[in-house]
Amino acid sequence: MPVPEFLRELRDQIGPALLPLVGVTAVVLDEDDNVLLHRRADDGRWATPGGILEPGEQPAVAVVREVKEETGLVVAVERLVSVLGQDPYVYPNGDRVQFLDLAFRCRPVGGAPDDSGDETLEVGWFPPDGLPAMPPRILDRIAYAREPRPEPFYVR
Repeated sequence: MPVPEFLRELRDQIGPALLPLVGVTAVVLDEDDNVLLHRRADDGRWATPGGILEPGEQPAVAVVREVKEETGLVVAVERLVSVLGQDPYVYPNGDRVQFLDLAFRCRPVGGAPDDSGDETLEVGWFPPDGLPAMPPRILDRIAYAREPRPEPFYVR
């Protein structure tokens, strides 16, 4: 996965210290309630598209960018699904991060599935009852996006 330039510059200054970051996740649902997933190039696992919010970028704009980069599809953001702090994570190189994740429900409006980029091995649509194995945090985001609630989920 490409590391944004601002993050490389920060790591040059702070090394592997714990870094709080804002992440954005897209739960893209088509008209039949199928879920868009991509198989990540870094670990080979299926996941919802998403990435790191860059300085000065609006979250909804970032999630549209990430979906396009990772899947080739253009999406429209419908609503904020969840706001959740994730557990700290250590990358294989020793860098430590903790994400505040903003997940958005989106719908496809253009483009075509494309797995030719360096972040994705495959792109596919999956029925909610036929999802591949994924971490509970991803499955939770999908469940929140499919709920009819107007307000986002957050830990109270």
